[in-house]
Amino acid sequence: MSSEQLPAGADLGRVLVVIPTYNEADNIREITDRVRAAVPAAEILVVDDASPDGTGALADQLAGDDHQIHVRHRTGKEGLGAAYVDGFTWAREHGFDVVVEMDADGSHAPEELPRLLEALRTADVVLGSRWVPGGRVVNWPWQRKVLSRGGNLYTRLALAMPVRDATGGYRAYRMPVLDKIDIDSVASQGYCFQVDLAWRAHRHRLRLAEVPITFTERQRGDSKMSPAIVREALWRVTLWGVQSRRQALRRALGKGSRWP
Repeated sequence: MSSEQLPAGADLGRVLVVIPTYNEADNIREITDRVRAAVPAAEILVVDDASPDGTGALADQLAGDDHQIHVRHRTGKEGLGAAYVDGFTWAREHGFDVVVEMDADGSHAPEELPRLLEALRTADVVLGSRWVPGGRVVNWPWQRKVLSRGGNLYTRLALAMPVRDATGGYRAYRMPVLDKIDIDSVASQGYCFQVDLAWRAHRHRLRLAEVPITFTERQRGDSKMSPAIVREALWRVTLWGVQSRRQALRRALGKGSRWP
């Protein structure tokens, strides 16, 4: 085991499921009910970006009825990555041992969360993966599948990172991982946020595991996917890949190299 890896333990401790929301009033009650049923000991933090459809107020009602549900209200739509960083910071401040990323729209099945947590007993980061054997997607057009598979293949080759689904957003982290990878410095968004965290964990030689999941396209509400998110991911992954190769070449050439 690498000295960078974190110690495994039989007891994972306190688990917090972070669920960012923006206009998810049609979904928030169902998703929190399913999480509470799947892992009754887990707590939930809804991070709402001032949803105009009243998601935040509904989340407050749910929290009032269940002491294991908490709500963070943000002042505007600041993006998925910022919402997760906010939620992870809250988890650290409140003494949680494990944090989970999960979408509010039902695309990530809470019923699969026990398998992710079980895998975390011998890993530092567990990725719910659509593109490993046993993983699949439901209700996606073929173009979306090609985009996701192609993007993940490009990421794997550009970063030399042995992860088949680096863009997925269903994950579990041991809390010390977030300190090691300096979560507070992450500024990327969307798919790129997910790649960024996996890339940082890989560079720190932490134990990454992938667990097959079934990803189901949302039935209610609007997708947050946009061309800008895809462009950001492509640009950043390319930049990280170039920087990584330059650093590797510098090491290979030695301290006396004149490589710029």
